[in-house]
Amino acid sequence: MFRGKEYIYEIYKEKSFSAAAQKLFLTQPALSNHVRRIESRIGSPIFDRSTSPIQLTEVGQNYIHAVEQIMGIEENFSHYLADTQNLQTGVLRIGSSALLSSYVLPELLAEYKKRFPYVEITIIEGTASALQKNLEEGVIDLFVESEELSKELFRCLTYQKEHLVLAVPRTWKINDSLLAWQQSLENIVSGKFLAPYYPYVPLEKFKDCPFLMISQESKSRQRTLALCEHHGFAPNIILTVNQHLTAYNMTCAGIGASFVSDTLIRNSSSTPDVVYYKLEPEFSQKNIYLYYKANRYVSYCMREFLALVERMPQTHS
Repeated sequence: MFRGKEYIYEIYKEKSFSAAAQKLFLTQPALSNHVRRIESRIGSPIFDRSTSPIQLTEVGQNYIHAVEQIMGIEENFSHYLADTQNLQTGVLRIGSSALLSSYVLPELLAEYKKRFPYVEITIIEGTASALQKNLEEGVIDLFVESEELSKELFRCLTYQKEHLVLAVPRTWKINDSLLAWQQSLENIVSGKFLAPYYPYVPLEKFKDCPFLMISQESKSRQRTLALCEHHGFAPNIILTVNQHLTAYNMTCAGIGASFVSDTLIRNSSSTPDVVYYKLEPEFSQKNIYLYYKANRYVSYCMREFLALVERMPQTHS
């Protein structure tokens, strides 16, 4: 009954016969013939072809649910076989944002490859929503993310903490009246700025300044908007970007203020053109997590990577 399930699943993912046919290297008529034979065996249509994009029928929804269970069993057995070979082979797929894959993963991967040089590691970069979907579907094994995900769907380890700070162009006149709150680059890099004797900046002083923000779907943006609201103002957002690194570079160029992580600042090229300010921890502090899907087989590759994360020292905690 599930012979040819890969055809059905590809159409389900692509929501298009033509797009699925291209992915499967088939002609569209050939793919349609495969689907008709499967639907004939089942005795009911799987797809509602009257909608655009194409949708599943009720039978189709249950078919896909069963297929995902079968695929999970097959994947678990594949991992089991790899485990029996003592990591002389194996595949580890990790999803991450560009920032975290550039600044957080290298140290972990270098240590892991020393011990398991034969494991093939693939890094997949993308948006948090796309990578979360990839983790649910088994496209990736692990997901490095700084936001909290569903505890029912995922398990996680905390790797390290990071903190948002306010980065402001040094040429702004407002900095002259805020000398007591300014943090040096050295303080940010070393983590000394977290010491309790350093005060939090009165953020409302920047209410009339131009701000650069991350895209609207980002939880980081929601956190910083809440911080501004806590200080009694809505920021004057002059530019929205997709990446924290882009916002930081814009600040370095003098375009506007931005909220950036100490992780980024520690790993970026130093610049004399920016002033930094400490923010309240309830809005600025967050963890970097390593997520994996609940109720799935944790392969030897994954177990060893998770064990490495637990052994690595916490940064600026």
